[in-house]
Amino acid sequence: MSEGSASYVYVGARTTKERNARGDGLNVYRMDHASGAWTHLQLLGDLVNPSFLAFDRTRRFLYTVHGDLSDITAMAIDPATGRLRVINRQSTEGKNPVHLAIDPSNRFVVVANHITSTLALLPRQEDGSLGVAIDLVKLEGKLGPHRVEQPFAKPHQVEFDPSGAFVIVPDKGLDAVFTYRIDAEKGKLVQAGPPVQAREGAGPRHVAFHPAGRLAYVVNELDSTVTGYRFDPGNGALTPFQVVSAVPDTFTGNSRAAEIAVSDDGRFVYASNRGNDSIAMFAIDAASGRLTPAGWTLSGGKTPRFFALGVSDKFLFAANEDSDTVTMFTRTGDGRLVATDKVVKVGSPVCILLRDSQS
Repeated sequence: MSEGSASYVYVGARTTKERNARGDGLNVYRMDHASGAWTHLQLLGDLVNPSFLAFDRTRRFLYTVHGDLSDITAMAIDPATGRLRVINRQSTEGKNPVHLAIDPSNRFVVVANHITSTLALLPRQEDGSLGVAIDLVKLEGKLGPHRVEQPFAKPHQVEFDPSGAFVIVPDKGLDAVFTYRIDAEKGKLVQAGPPVQAREGAGPRHVAFHPAGRLAYVVNELDSTVTGYRFDPGNGALTPFQVVSAVPDTFTGNSRAAEIAVSDDGRFVYASNRGNDSIAMFAIDAASGRLTPAGWTLSGGKTPRFFALGVSDKFLFAANEDSDTVTMFTRTGDGRLVATDKVVKVGSPVCILLRDSQS
């Protein structure tokens, strides 16, 4: 993201009573880079559980899945104001879509349906609208041992590798990470080799790639760990080489890991913990890719389900779902997080996207 004077910030939230949510929809803000102040611009209050957001490759359109439902909504972004206009809505052909990603050609959207164990492929049109799903793939394998959390396959994310050739899919129910590619000619999702297995009961949730493209880090929700993988950009294969705890060894309570990100300079990994309510920081060894714990910072709220790095990685924004706040941290030159006094009240925030106001 280029560094202008301000960013538009899009915050998705849980909205339903079933989720004990207090959110009111999808909120749009303008953040001043100098002061850090957020100004509210818009509320799309008729969107139910806009729980994960994604830009298209031109950053002119925004898409949201509707958690616990079966839909995805396409929206156009007004470049002058940052405001959103709904274009259309399509079925994901599954239950509880939790993540989505747009392919490098900008022609397809991939969605993870968490409860029905499927990946959906939808065509994307030049006007930003979405067509009906053209492929639906069911994930299968050996279930993990957790009697409550692993009753069936649970794909939790669809993330393109830096080259855009492969889609990585961490599956919480199968303790596995899958690799797919898109056959654009046939409009199909094709599995690229067997999945790589995680530890039993780990619950792989999200993946983040090193910018060099040959390392990937997966945060495991159920055992609160991070696994380092070598990534082969030729065939999409993942090979694990390290597992580290996402919580400090002094923490003895219950916690679930949630989000993970790699800094743009490739020097640090960050992961969030719900229960420990912290952001973990790891230094990346430049030669081996191995992680060394470099500290934990309290998220400034309760249950940091998501966080986002923004404005040339100078800031980190934590979405504290159960305390209804987005808290802002600055990043120092050595990667450390420093809390600021900037706290935005947002009901049940679960996803944050930033777009430069000049793009």
